[in-house]
Amino acid sequence: MWCKKCNRETASNICEMCGTITEEEVPYEVWYCPHCHIPIIVATNDIAKDVCPNCQGETHYLSADIRPVFPEERLLIELLLGKPLAYKNTSVWASNNRYYIDGIVKTIPNSIYQKVDVQVVNAGLQKYALQNDYSFFESNIDAFCQANQIRLQYLFDEAYSFIQGAAANYPAENIVVSFSGGKDSTVTADLVVRALSNPSIVHIFGNTTLEFPSTLEYAKRFRKENPRAIFKIAQNQEQDFYKMCDEIGPPARMMRWCCSMFKTGPITRVLNSLYRDTQILTFYGIRKCESVSRSKYNRIEANTESVKIQKQTVASPIFFWKDIDIWLYILNEHIDFNDAYRLGYDRVGCWCCPNNNVRAQYLSAIYMPEQSTKWRSFLIDFARKIGKPDAEVYVDTGKWKARQGGNGLPAAEDIKIRFTNCTAEEHAKIYQLYKPMEPWFSELFNPFGRVAPELGRKLINEIIVVDIKTQVPIISIQPFSQEGYTYAVKIKTMNVANHDELQRMISYQIRKYNACRKCLKCESICRFGAISIIGDEYHINGNKCRRCKMCVTAKYLDGGCMMDKYLKTKG
Repeated sequence: MWCKKCNRETASNICEMCGTITEEEVPYEVWYCPHCHIPIIVATNDIAKDVCPNCQGETHYLSADIRPVFPEERLLIELLLGKPLAYKNTSVWASNNRYYIDGIVKTIPNSIYQKVDVQVVNAGLQKYALQNDYSFFESNIDAFCQANQIRLQYLFDEAYSFIQGAAANYPAENIVVSFSGGKDSTVTADLVVRALSNPSIVHIFGNTTLEFPSTLEYAKRFRKENPRAIFKIAQNQEQDFYKMCDEIGPPARMMRWCCSMFKTGPITRVLNSLYRDTQILTFYGIRKCESVSRSKYNRIEANTESVKIQKQTVASPIFFWKDIDIWLYILNEHIDFNDAYRLGYDRVGCWCCPNNNVRAQYLSAIYMPEQSTKWRSFLIDFARKIGKPDAEVYVDTGKWKARQGGNGLPAAEDIKIRFTNCTAEEHAKIYQLYKPMEPWFSELFNPFGRVAPELGRKLINEIIVVDIKTQVPIISIQPFSQEGYTYAVKIKTMNVANHDELQRMISYQIRKYNACRKCLKCESICRFGAISIIGDEYHINGNKCRRCKMCVTAKYLDGGCMMDKYLKTKG
């Protein structure tokens, strides 16, 4: 194993010199036994990988990774192919749109989902439901688990060692499991509780309000089956998803504002209420193979640029696991899981996520017809509102998922920073505000120093900000009347080495004041819990703020406000 920090080889997964958790990834692939009709997980350098552990028969290479196809999804595929129950007594596994039926590849192209009528398929699912039992599936899974016991034991041992090492420097009360209701967080939760022998660990479930019905049902079952777990639900009670979509546009692949507003932000609030400014360890079900971006993560991550919620260090016990590893663990240990996977979903985040594939959209049309119809109608109306002439084609071909910026949206005007240089005073700018200067406006300047209204000139309602160390005035804030601006503020910088840099950061705060849609990103960035969005007001607690300036640094918050990314227009 290798420690990146010390750049040296180590004898275990914990570096002897610095205590860093090291990483080890053993390349594995999936082979298939045509006699037992089961996949077998083998190391790529295993000289005996072509021999089935169960029957000692010859095996052959199948795939880099696969997942089981449950009877519910198998029946759906049979109906799409016009062969109901044809594969009932066969071993069926899948990888993306490739299905392996007794080891033989059958590709299901995306076009087939668009050709087969949802109502016809629904009728078929109901017609054959009683005949679609689990008898063969269960016997096949038993054989699969039996053949892969060596791999399972390795997964157990390695994950236990990692979890115990990662948790060694944290008190039990500062350890958290992030629980999404998906298969990865289900496995992570089980591993952490068992490895630490602590069934009372805090679990935080982020209810985005866009969860599959089966996810909410599973979360209830999980709470019932784990009564000693401290189970907290994080949910944004203030924002309505459709209202925000109408105002700033639906989420797109590169603009998933919903993650901050409906997941990360609410979870941050729960963590702040539980731990204040205490650093915690959170176990996540992140896996390297899920995406290109996740493949660049470290297995233990505390880097401020990588961690979304700054008060936590993130540890990923299943970072190197593949899909088949996840299912081997769940099925062998008989762990309850989200029923959406039985239907054919391979991920169970938000049901209308722009990252969902064509199969997931088709499944939602079958199993969530009302929500799917409402969402499609909204997308078509939105496309027309922003001037798309072929609105239905734009939606049905998925082009809305590639949307960028706020073209066609009135809200796009709010992120534009309009100012003029003051001709009477050096280093002073007059900024346009899109609403009157509220009493909390001055709190936006707490990251720069101590807000001292008592030092300002009372006749002009001036507020002074002083350097936190020297107590020397560095910013003057003054309500102002400017031709062409309904509302304005004059901000002057003084006694600083770089006036332009300070004004740039100040302009970010002006953007927040004008454009804030309560995405809650700023709350997640602040590791000290100083930032809070209450109603329509943006507060920075001067006593909690440590003047780290992360909230006004483009490195951590491009443009100073996430709305700049979501509403920026071209041209």
